[in-house]
Amino acid sequence: MPALYEPTQLRTFLAVAQTLSFTRAARRLGLRQSTVSQHVRRLEEATGRPLFVRDTHAVELTEDGEAMLGFARAILEAHERAAAFFTGTRLRGRLRFGASEDFVSTRLPEILEAFRREHPDVDLELTVELSGTLQARLEAGRLDLILAKRGGDAGRPAAGPAVEPPGEELVWQDTLVWIGAPRLRLDPDRPVPLIVFPPPGITRARALEALRTQGRAWRIACTSTSLSANVAAARAGLGVMAHTRGLIPPGLAELPARAGLPELGPVDFVLRQGRRRGAAQDAADALATAILAGGDRLRRPH
Repeated sequence: MPALYEPTQLRTFLAVAQTLSFTRAARRLGLRQSTVSQHVRRLEEATGRPLFVRDTHAVELTEDGEAMLGFARAILEAHERAAAFFTGTRLRGRLRFGASEDFVSTRLPEILEAFRREHPDVDLELTVELSGTLQARLEAGRLDLILAKRGGDAGRPAAGPAVEPPGEELVWQDTLVWIGAPRLRLDPDRPVPLIVFPPPGITRARALEALRTQGRAWRIACTSTSLSANVAAARAGLGVMAHTRGLIPPGLAELPARAGLPELGPVDFVLRQGRRRGAAQDAADALATAILAGGDRLRRPH
């Protein structure tokens, strides 16, 4: 089954699995959508299993597709190691990488550890901050690559275009939801107690705007730049917080519709690169590739 190990098909599979869109995968890879479909079809023929369930509205991984994620990553990582060994190419220099607080409890450290093993001559400097702060530091030239929520409205409407702005790569799109302690009950006659990041927190801005639009009163019950501190406050029942549905921390749960809180809409997680060139650019490209290849790991908190 040689086609099963074809790196081009595996890269296409990962791109579709992470974006859940053949159109976005094609844009990420610089391919025609028909070529993406062909790669996936050939991989499914090689495995003898359907890897995606797809219709005109949605794309989802099958159980076999979920299993293929780990195999595809391992095969591509081995392929890259072999290529680097025999070509003798070694990345060097300093790479300033920023990741938003959302990824503190995910498996991003595993991706960074593998990158350090593959590129020991790259001096990797990690900054963990709010997405809005990372966006500002990238614009100021103080970071080379960031993994963060999209700035501005923190996500386009669900019916928006699939075109990504120059310099951005969509890692995945999720939905912002209200979360809190499982036993928390909100009093409809009292202001909503909020647990938020300080400005320029993107989830903060989205939550406050949604409540203003609904006409619902609110108060700040806790504010911190630390995700772990906000999660602790939520677990203690101090209030509710806006958070990514796919990254809900243990001990917290999505609030049911009967809570009466407004919908918060989609949120995009993107990679953005700065304007540096040379060694920093090469290192940023390599880390971006590693993050995109392992993007499914970021969707699952520990």
